[in-house]
Amino acid sequence: MIEKIKIAVYKLLKKSEKWTKTDMIYLAKGGFWLTLGQGVSSVSSFLLAIAFANLLPKETYGTYKYIMSIVSLLAIPTLAGMNTAIIQAVARGYEGSVMPAFKTKVKWGLLGGLASLILTGYYYFQGNNTLAISFLITAVFVPFMDSLLIYDSYLNGKKNFKALSNYTIITRIVSMIVMVGAIFLTKNIFLIIASYFTINTLLRIIFFKITFLKNKLNTENDPETISYGKHLSLMGVLNTFSFYIDKLLLFHFFGAHELAIYSIAIAPIEQMKGLIKVTNSLMLPKFSSINLEQTKKQIWPKIIKMILILIILFLVYILVAPIAFNILFPEYRESIFFSQVFSLSLVLAGPIFVLTSILQADKKTKMLYKFNIITPIFSIITNSLLIYKFNIMGAVIAKIINYCFNLLVLKIMNKN
Repeated sequence: MIEKIKIAVYKLLKKSEKWTKTDMIYLAKGGFWLTLGQGVSSVSSFLLAIAFANLLPKETYGTYKYIMSIVSLLAIPTLAGMNTAIIQAVARGYEGSVMPAFKTKVKWGLLGGLASLILTGYYYFQGNNTLAISFLITAVFVPFMDSLLIYDSYLNGKKNFKALSNYTIITRIVSMIVMVGAIFLTKNIFLIIASYFTINTLLRIIFFKITFLKNKLNTENDPETISYGKHLSLMGVLNTFSFYIDKLLLFHFFGAHELAIYSIAIAPIEQMKGLIKVTNSLMLPKFSSINLEQTKKQIWPKIIKMILILIILFLVYILVAPIAFNILFPEYRESIFFSQVFSLSLVLAGPIFVLTSILQADKKTKMLYKFNIITPIFSIITNSLLIYKFNIMGAVIAKIINYCFNLLVLKIMNKN
């Protein structure tokens, strides 16, 4: 019976390729595990947001979001772009590049730890002990926590989506349980932050060791991997800053209360984008091993079909959001309208992920540099102008404008 179902599903997927013009068997195999992992991740993050919204004062939650945004900037020296370089290197058989890349990430990540200590001193002398102690805690973990995730990139490059999904699921569930426990038992922001970093770092150490004990790396080393990873990381600095500029500006100009309202408004949409981003994880190793010129000629009909599906998702969300917020976030009813407007970005996110994957797989370094300089600068300008003038709505509108601009730039770049 099970075998018959498998055969029927296989035939259905093969038939669907006439409409999608895509390798649906590959998407189904990898997509199932990645979607499962990302689905659990999104649900866990969403449940955590519910816990924050219902168990903590808005000021505490807003302060937490501000701290985590700063920590994301402190993690820039851990060379996030190295992860993409490793996916490509491993997909082409250069597994010997993994450990040198990991050591490079940790070495550079120490600068992030130092920067966290500098912030500790700054806020201490400003008389803000809450932020001073928080950044003292983060200084210990910043160089290592994100660097350890290189096992994630290795598994992605090997297309071992099952293991990748299992590790993601375990990490998200255990982390969520620990965090909800910390929030429920104490309103102390220091313990909440410490619990987040401790449990995530510990789990990543465990899965790092399991991954590389189970998988013996070959000695093939691509000498360009480290350099390419640094290039990707450097070009991503402005991008990372622009991604968090909205939260930094809202906290600076209007305080933790407004940042909490905004964070809850965008939370459901960001989790849905995580599911859409699964396509990026699937496509990068696939694009790295096929003829990209042929892919570029066929990609836009597929993107248009994706947009039609995302428009339906957008319309459904508009209708469901008020009901969901009243049930799940009763203290954040003022977030509903902002969330509905922001949901328009769902329609734009999918095409952006796909077109970015093509540029990365093709190693269009100069174009990627241009993209990761032009679009973040545009984002920083729009956020600075609109947030200062229109508060939360300014942040929402700025994000949508930036998505439109990013899509336009990527469309132009993928023609060349």
